[in-house]
Amino acid sequence: MSSPEYELTDNDFTFQFHSVDEHLGPDQRWSTWLDVERGSRGPDPRPDWVVTEQAAIDTELGVLKTGKEADVFLIERAVEAIGDNPAKSSLLAAKRYRTEEHRTFHRSTAYVEGRRTRNSRDSRAMAKKTSHGRSVAAGQWAYAEWDALNRLWKAGVPVPYPVQVDGTELLMEFIDDGEGGAAPRLAQVRPSKELLGVYFEQLRGAMRELARAGLAHGDLSPYNVLAQADRIVMIDLPQVIDIVGNPKGMDFLLRDCHNMATWFTNRGLEVDEQELFADLLTMVF
Repeated sequence: MSSPEYELTDNDFTFQFHSVDEHLGPDQRWSTWLDVERGSRGPDPRPDWVVTEQAAIDTELGVLKTGKEADVFLIERAVEAIGDNPAKSSLLAAKRYRTEEHRTFHRSTAYVEGRRTRNSRDSRAMAKKTSHGRSVAAGQWAYAEWDALNRLWKAGVPVPYPVQVDGTELLMEFIDDGEGGAAPRLAQVRPSKELLGVYFEQLRGAMRELARAGLAHGDLSPYNVLAQADRIVMIDLPQVIDIVGNPKGMDFLLRDCHNMATWFTNRGLEVDEQELFADLLTMVF
């Protein structure tokens, strides 16, 4: 039995090569998406806008916010068209926590009641305030916010989608104003009475979902809520409080209620902080 014969034509095994410029600018880096372990990447279902290609480049576009414990930068993660794969890009907010020697603010230990450091070496380094310990402490806040964003995103709370975390850097969805800029903080807007009511119902719903999970924001104020057109988004969540597990959990929850009720009342929508507090407690117990 004779073996089959194959005739190769000029069209067989045609490869197309595309040159890639590997020179990056001073404000660029290769995407770190594949540099982090799976558990440090955003939860499923992943939004379509998330760029996961290994050939993507991160370009730093500027500073969004300078804070006492972390700075937030605007990042574009983009990949060029390659073959049949179209170009893709998205804007991200990169929150970078400072180590203790570069911070001008230290959160109260009341926020971390009940939290434990799993690694005993890290615990000793933090206690001795070594350079490694300071990095661990900064990373703990980044991972605390990462965990909170993941949990709340899955629960349907309006928070930025968490894209990835790597050491002291947290990448998340950039909440824009619809015109290319950053969405303003609630404290910066003067909504109509109708929109004010819409905002409050969304905020109460978000606080109820937090309470249903046994959590309080812990530092909620009009400065930690973004107003994106007719939608609100909660931000700054590293200190999320376990209402029952933290000895001061109820105090933090009541303070959240006070801060938000005061702002809405001052804007013309009467909100009773005690009624809001009681409503949230029904979700906890």
